[in-house]
Amino acid sequence: MRNSLVESSRDRPFYPNGERSDPQSKGGFVNALPVIQHATASNEAPRLQGLRAVFINMPLRESARPNTPPEGPALLAARLREAGADVSIIDLNAYRIQDEDAATRGLPYGRHLTQAEAEALIQRHFQKHGAPRLIALSGMITTLRWQERIATFCRRMVPDAKILSGGGLATELKGALLRWIPALDAIGHSEGDDIILAIGRDVLAGTLQPVYAGDRPVALDRLPLPAWDLLHTDVDGNPLIEWYIQTPVWGGAAGNSSATSFTMTRSLTTVSSRGCPYACSFCYRGAQGERNWGMRSAEALMHQAALYKEMYGIDFLGFPDDNFAIDRKRIAHLPETLGKVGIRWGTHTRLDEADDRLEPMAKSGCVYIGFGAESASKPVLTRMKKGGFILKRGMVRPEGADRAFPKTMVDGIENCLRVGIHANCTWIMAYPGETLEDLQTSISFILWQQERVTRGLVAGTEAHQIALASINRRMFTATAYPGTDMFTDPDVKPLLGKHFGIRFDDTGEPVADEALRRYIEELDDATKVLHGTDGQPLNASRMSMDTFLTARALVDAGNLEAVLDLKE
Repeated sequence: MRNSLVESSRDRPFYPNGERSDPQSKGGFVNALPVIQHATASNEAPRLQGLRAVFINMPLRESARPNTPPEGPALLAARLREAGADVSIIDLNAYRIQDEDAATRGLPYGRHLTQAEAEALIQRHFQKHGAPRLIALSGMITTLRWQERIATFCRRMVPDAKILSGGGLATELKGALLRWIPALDAIGHSEGDDIILAIGRDVLAGTLQPVYAGDRPVALDRLPLPAWDLLHTDVDGNPLIEWYIQTPVWGGAAGNSSATSFTMTRSLTTVSSRGCPYACSFCYRGAQGERNWGMRSAEALMHQAALYKEMYGIDFLGFPDDNFAIDRKRIAHLPETLGKVGIRWGTHTRLDEADDRLEPMAKSGCVYIGFGAESASKPVLTRMKKGGFILKRGMVRPEGADRAFPKTMVDGIENCLRVGIHANCTWIMAYPGETLEDLQTSISFILWQQERVTRGLVAGTEAHQIALASINRRMFTATAYPGTDMFTDPDVKPLLGKHFGIRFDDTGEPVADEALRRYIEELDDATKVLHGTDGQPLNASRMSMDTFLTARALVDAGNLEAVLDLKE
């Protein structure tokens, strides 16, 4: 396979339960605090007494506050602990350091730990908890550089430990990651709930395999809750989970693209479903179940929400998975289950699902839905492979708008207003093939939504200002991630070759060489414009480079209205 991302025979995965299957789950219940024992998802779980394991979560998005605790590592830690292992978590993403360096770099929420600071923290953790036999690194594809450094340090620190990488990075790169980070002993890709037990067993037996292929647990509702007690305090006494709880999941104070019309004081998150049955060109779903969608039951969500409310005093619970509203039967049960907890909550779903499902969601406490609108342009939505759902009802020009938008999008916003749910839309600019006119259509939709929520409010009043601030005006820059259709888009591939030297093999897979590695190391906050190794910006849209960069600067400055005045 010539060193591509396609798995070679060396990278052939080990399936702990024999031949891989794709069982469909009817629900899922993920573990919290204090330590509460639940029935495990398998009656044949190995006993792992004598295994000391540590999960190290990598830093993300230095420009935003860390608002979502690392549920993946906490879930796997709970599984290992049920089997008798001694487990701990180091969460490098929890820290934002406010100092002169952060101020100089324009980081309002503080900076990440430096490499030296992170290594010192890990060393103190090992000294307190003991040398681990298994070190599991976790993080998205944007954490490649961090994982390289931490794996190398851990290898020096604990030479005999087995070092594993899992999560989004390992799932997208698979065997290539073993070649790029020699300090790694293995990777675990896709869903890790069951393979983490097999990995623990093999570490104890000295039979660790290079690649472990995860699969959907048979019953998500029978999994333990996340082991948040492991983040109550770090080795220095810092209350990490409390830091997360006090940071809003969504809203202006979170520093992300999810604006709200309300505030929250204490919040936590948990996923309600895994996988995605859709295939948007820009999105990679491998780390959470590929296209094999499965959900947790309404009863499981109710019990977890009640526990979090009682133990942590939260006033808001976020479900950040993208497909909360797919199953109508679960939606219908929400008022009599989750609604009984008496807590506000929010989630993500699609605008074509913002229909009669909103009524029971609102009745059960839902006050926020994030929609991945991405674009309001018909050609762009079609190229993103979102058009089949969003464009099925045609186009319409609503009152107060200067052009036509997909009717499904307009109806979704109106339906949310009708039931009292705040609708937040996220956007992508400079998608392959996008013209200035396409971008201006998306911006016109943002301005129409802004006009719609402020209609009838007196300008300058507090209510008017809150409504204005509740509409997201930020836009991501279209970024091609390995493993997505966008990465091999005919307008993108030549640019990747020209500006980064990325090559593709005969099967169409990117060659996992230093060029691809350098590209992945550049991936970070999706709002930024990527620059190639030649210093040139990447722009796969149909806008000229000057127009693209001008539009990006205006969006970053919050001056969307000026983008409408641009001309090619």
